[in-house]
Amino acid sequence: MAYSEDSREIKTSMAMPSLRLGRHRGLITATIAFIVLMFVVSGLSDVPLGYYDISQMATSGATLAIVAMGQTLVILSGGFDLSAAAVVSLVNVVLASMPEPIATSPALMALVGIAIGMAVGAFNGFFIAILRLQAIVVTLSTMFILMGISLLVMDKPGGMIDASLSDLLLGDLVTDWVPMSVALIFALLLFWYWLKRTKLGLAIYAIGGDFDSARSAGISTRLVQFLVYVIAGAFYGLAGVFISAQTGAGDPLVGNPMLLQMFAAVVVGGTLLGGGRGGLTGSVVGAYVLMVIVNILLVLNVSAYFSTVAESTILLLAVLSASLHRKSVLFKNLRQLGGRWAARREGILPSQVLINPKKLVLPKSGKAEETAIPTKADPGYLVRHAETIRYALPAYICFVLVLIATQFVLGNTLLNLNYYNSLIVLSSFLLILALGQGTVILTGGLDLSIPWTIGVCGILLAGMVSGSNVALVYAVPLVLAVGLLIGFLNGFGIVALGLSPIVMTLAMNGILQGVALVYSGGTPDGFAAPLLREFMTARFAGITPVVPFIVCFVVVAILLLGRTAFGRRVYAMGNSERAAELSGIPVKRTTIKVYMLSGFCAALVGILLTGFSGQASLGMGDEYLLPSIAVVVVGGALITGGRGSYVGMVGGVILLTALQTLLAGTIIPSSARSILYGLVILGAIIALRDRKN
Repeated sequence: MAYSEDSREIKTSMAMPSLRLGRHRGLITATIAFIVLMFVVSGLSDVPLGYYDISQMATSGATLAIVAMGQTLVILSGGFDLSAAAVVSLVNVVLASMPEPIATSPALMALVGIAIGMAVGAFNGFFIAILRLQAIVVTLSTMFILMGISLLVMDKPGGMIDASLSDLLLGDLVTDWVPMSVALIFALLLFWYWLKRTKLGLAIYAIGGDFDSARSAGISTRLVQFLVYVIAGAFYGLAGVFISAQTGAGDPLVGNPMLLQMFAAVVVGGTLLGGGRGGLTGSVVGAYVLMVIVNILLVLNVSAYFSTVAESTILLLAVLSASLHRKSVLFKNLRQLGGRWAARREGILPSQVLINPKKLVLPKSGKAEETAIPTKADPGYLVRHAETIRYALPAYICFVLVLIATQFVLGNTLLNLNYYNSLIVLSSFLLILALGQGTVILTGGLDLSIPWTIGVCGILLAGMVSGSNVALVYAVPLVLAVGLLIGFLNGFGIVALGLSPIVMTLAMNGILQGVALVYSGGTPDGFAAPLLREFMTARFAGITPVVPFIVCFVVVAILLLGRTAFGRRVYAMGNSERAAELSGIPVKRTTIKVYMLSGFCAALVGILLTGFSGQASLGMGDEYLLPSIAVVVVGGALITGGRGSYVGMVGGVILLTALQTLLAGTIIPSSARSILYGLVILGAIIALRDRKN
């Protein structure tokens, strides 16, 4: 026994350095990359880097580093916060609009910014920790609410930040030795090293590693989650204060570019998406790695339009690297895909192949035995569709109420054919997107690449057509094929590379944004063909041609999800992907098809939007992301998948479109629409959530 114990101790002591090295592999890799990149910057510079250069670099990357630190806290706990960048923008415009004496006191401005961030964090934490709503949807809704509030505070860049804030945060703590930005980040890291050794810090790692086990161990998971979002909000608020010191003015969109950058910084720094592993130090290093890469591209005279492509690619590579290191995800998933094709050839269940991928296990008879299943009498339409009616009906009831309100406010709508024609035309874009995004949500995913899929496809169409009706013959199929390709890449990244749907589609959206900027040179040219323009705006016998097209589309969509094997597979995957896989459903191939459908629908919307407006524009799809999710949720779909119907989604579309039409006839500013959508989504997921949660 003594020998056995000694040998065990020796093996343990030998394993400990390797374990520690593995735990900090991401941080070590990011640090090495940063050092190498700094040597590259030094080599590209005509003169040696001095204190001023290093100070400027430290200051320029500080805002991203601080906001990434807050995001890291959320991710460590197993969450995801899409509202962080919007908090930065809100703090910036609020500080730029502050009256004296607060506007002249750096300490008060910092406290106001941090307080705003903590208030937003408490808002998110309440819905996520207390009401148990999905973090992705809550923070996405919060993001749009904050964007609307920021535009209400300041609808365009302007205002002024007192110079005292810049003097404090952009100066030196020790002249020509320590920049204030470095001192601030160092102080935040000291706070993190203290926090991670407290009970709260340990609990953050525990709930991120295994939420159910942490709760079983007696950890107050709800309190921990709530505090995480509040503390993270404080970091976001501080980042908003710092960027205000840098810009000296307000901009309601100043934080938008950070949404993709912060996730890239977190992943590059070695934090595991999903929680339980990583730390704030790595995220700081990751932020500066991204900053140095962008600087190198600028020094090499590479167009700034490539920056989003570079950031998105870095995010995907970093996540993929971590996934491949853990499980060899790529080879495993490709092997499973191959096993499914083999199963189809042999006429057996794919689960029989997956039990032993190296050997096909056939039934003794060589074919599946048929078993007689007793049938029951048809329970009737209302019984069979009781759940669909239950969750879809509220949207239609609310739609009727909005129609009545519109009649009182605007008049002459209830019996006006022109009103309903216009309503369907305006609803057409969301009706199409609802099929793609709704199908993705039914499987438990989310497609965040919709905005720039629409933008890229619209820009491509306008550029190829340039007012030619004849060019539509080849341009439309080609653009739709591009949408299918984008969806395929999303699906392939998710199922074959093991990437998170949120990360994959968010990164794809950034890549597409860069592609659109590079392709158009920042100014899209071309315009819609007259035939496409007439299809979207002309009227024949009082009806716009797109109306019957949309009616046919809705019928096909209802049949696709409700009457086909594809639709049944989608619902099965949403209820339990593992059970669906064991029952023989080709989960991975179906997932790819689902995202291809979403890409196809987004491309079709890009075509129709170009025809409706007469030309394409950058960001033409940005305003459709949250509504595409809102109509699905308002229509009764469960955001975690498995429940919902396209009939309900149609109700959600016409309800929100009618509501938007009503608001357009009032004095309510257009910036309030995003606030409305955010509140509607939150209300819908609370009212229609799964009662088991």
